[in-house]
Amino acid sequence: MRSEDRGDRLIIAGREFKSRLWVGTGKYKDFIETQKAIEVSGADVVTVAVRRVNITDRSKENLLDYLDPKKYTILPNTAGCYTVEDAVRYARLARAAGVSDLVKLEVIGDERTLFPDTAGLIEAAKILIQEGFIVLPYTNDDPVVAKKLVDIGCPAVMPLAAPIGSGLGIRNPYNLKIILETVNVPVIVDAGVGTASDAALAMEYGADAVLMNTAIAGAKDPIVMAEAMKYAVHAGRLAYKAGRIPRKLYATASSPIEGML
Repeated sequence: MRSEDRGDRLIIAGREFKSRLWVGTGKYKDFIETQKAIEVSGADVVTVAVRRVNITDRSKENLLDYLDPKKYTILPNTAGCYTVEDAVRYARLARAAGVSDLVKLEVIGDERTLFPDTAGLIEAAKILIQEGFIVLPYTNDDPVVAKKLVDIGCPAVMPLAAPIGSGLGIRNPYNLKIILETVNVPVIVDAGVGTASDAALAMEYGADAVLMNTAIAGAKDPIVMAEAMKYAVHAGRLAYKAGRIPRKLYATASSPIEGML
């Protein structure tokens, strides 16, 4: 029996999600490839950069025409926003277009690394939460900042594994573990995943979900990589729940030696 069948669901702000793999929609060659990759990934949360992908103008080719709203939760994000004002404006734009009151909040602080501006992030989160948004903040791997975001009302936090699009994998697993112990809300590892083993490792550490875009869209074969990520996230979750064996310096025989001649 699969874990999903045993009720191992991800719940955020009262909303239930079947898949622990969340995917982005940028960098694909076209909407058809985007649609195929998302379907194969098994994800039921799809994030969209409001500034970069058309989901608000119905008079032009629109990504939402390729995604069944009954099947997917569309999670607008404020990627590309460098100020509090811009991030708040694009979140409001998405909600005004009827997309969602959920928002993946990004306030970027540095153009080269795309690291978040955490002070701006907290400020923007406060504004949006007061306006009734459900804010899922993209943040760095700082446990103190993660706790502050939870304290102001964020129902989940999304710490980076590494810089966006870098494919470096989890650069600081110890900070991630501290965040997992520090906050009492779901932790979604976001950004920096390079391949399937990175996703599996994040889940083995105890992350509640993994969000990725470039690792799939930038692969030589995005459709096959989307399938690999689905299995990796599921395997990592199962391994976390099963519990790994302790690491030992010396060998331990697999078979008992009692009673041998």
